[in-house]
Amino acid sequence: MIQVNNVTLRFGKRTLFEEVNIKFTPGNCYGLIGANGAGKSTFLKLLSGEIETTHGEIIITKDERLAVLKQNHYEYDEFSVMDTVIMGNSKLYEIMKEKEAMYSQTEFTDEDGIKLGELEAAFAELNGWEAESEAAELLNNLGVEEDLHYLLMKELPNNKKVKVLLAQALFGNPDILLLDEPTNNLDIDAINWLEEFLINFENTVIVVSHDRHFLNKVCTHIADIDYGKIKLYIGNYDFWYESSQLALKQMKESNKKKEEKIKELQAFIARFSANASKSKQATSRKKMLEKIELDEIVPSSRKYPFIEFKPNRESGKEILTVKNISKTVEGRKVLNNVSFSVLKGDKIAFVGSDDIAKTTLFRILMGELEPDNGEIEWGKTITQSYFPQDNSAYFQNDESIIEWIGHYYDIDDETLLRGFLGRMLFSGEDVFKKVPVLSGGEKARCMLSKCMLEGSNFLILDEPTNHLDLESITALNNGLIKYNSELLFSSHDHQFIETIANRIIEITKTGIIDRKCTYDEYLENKKKMN
Repeated sequence: MIQVNNVTLRFGKRTLFEEVNIKFTPGNCYGLIGANGAGKSTFLKLLSGEIETTHGEIIITKDERLAVLKQNHYEYDEFSVMDTVIMGNSKLYEIMKEKEAMYSQTEFTDEDGIKLGELEAAFAELNGWEAESEAAELLNNLGVEEDLHYLLMKELPNNKKVKVLLAQALFGNPDILLLDEPTNNLDIDAINWLEEFLINFENTVIVVSHDRHFLNKVCTHIADIDYGKIKLYIGNYDFWYESSQLALKQMKESNKKKEEKIKELQAFIARFSANASKSKQATSRKKMLEKIELDEIVPSSRKYPFIEFKPNRESGKEILTVKNISKTVEGRKVLNNVSFSVLKGDKIAFVGSDDIAKTTLFRILMGELEPDNGEIEWGKTITQSYFPQDNSAYFQNDESIIEWIGHYYDIDDETLLRGFLGRMLFSGEDVFKKVPVLSGGEKARCMLSKCMLEGSNFLILDEPTNHLDLESITALNNGLIKYNSELLFSSHDHQFIETIANRIIEITKTGIIDRKCTYDEYLENKKKMN
């Protein structure tokens, strides 16, 4: 259990948390949510002891082991994958290494023998004999193949390192598990496995995630950070959202009724206060008026960008035909005779475990790469907008946001541009920020702004939810549901795919699987086939 008592955290003059009181108990999974900058990751660091409180205390039940999902992909580069996972239980790892060192000695004293016996007993008590098999099972379930288990971490690509660090956090049944964005860079199969793992996990979990479906699946409680306070809700993310919206609506309706009553009383007082026969009633109404208090409605610190895609012209009957596209990247064939046609009204989600294949296909469609063979035919009425997964090439020039966005807007009107950028959460002096130093989320909002201003009738979006907060994801999700033209996209966000796509294409090693259905229907059919 974790008990947070009157915790305040200040950085200089800025107060991030003020007198927070909350308890996290075993058997529950807490989703920690809040706007960007609210302090979600910082709060996890407070709980883990990585940073100290300004005031107050955090109490963890004695002898409980706390595990944290590490964010530094390079921290364990000189260790093997297997050792990195077992390090999740530092006590076990230290015993294991001490044993190995003692067994490598050529001579033993009686004291060494006694010490070794103690180490063996402690090793057995911590299930040390099952450590490698447990670590291997975790790695396999997360999609880290067996032939990688004894390589050095530095030999792995970053997407595999992320999975190893997640396995490290899950290893050895910790009492408290702190997970900051655990679904980042996970494929759908790994996310599904992690969901089931956490649903069945009997200890305490506190998780930060931008994946709404994930939060709905695993969370028993939502801890909402807003204005330096944390309020606890029982239920998953959707329950929190509905509850918070309902509470706000009820408060507004209550205030509306009170305002009407105030006007009624004020009108009576104004009308009869000078009338001797009515003066007592007027005085009574004054007292009633003084007792009416309006509830203070504090606006949430959450801000939703306005995202709407409006094509400048409707697409014609001929949209896109892809014929027998193949492509080899760094000696590996990632696309193998891929063929499909995009029809009127199609919103196609591309899924599959090979993210490089999806990105490669999108880049070929946009003319950034040449296929090894095959051909692409675009309809004459089609104009495309592209949201690449790696947008770094768009932000090389030393220019402000307003200058950058001006390249995609043919009207030289700063007022219009500033109004548009304000709706995309770039207000005031923000528009003069230099684009090379923008955060991942700010660059993503710039790219979405570009796509909106281009007014294209065909969108290609490669992992557009990466780097976005929950509010921006919700706004983008709603914008694409309303978008009335054709769309190709990839995403690891289950709810995003389910609510937008009407067709699913899975890229496999041998070709594609193409189904006209929702994402949930596709997964259900796939489960039956297996």
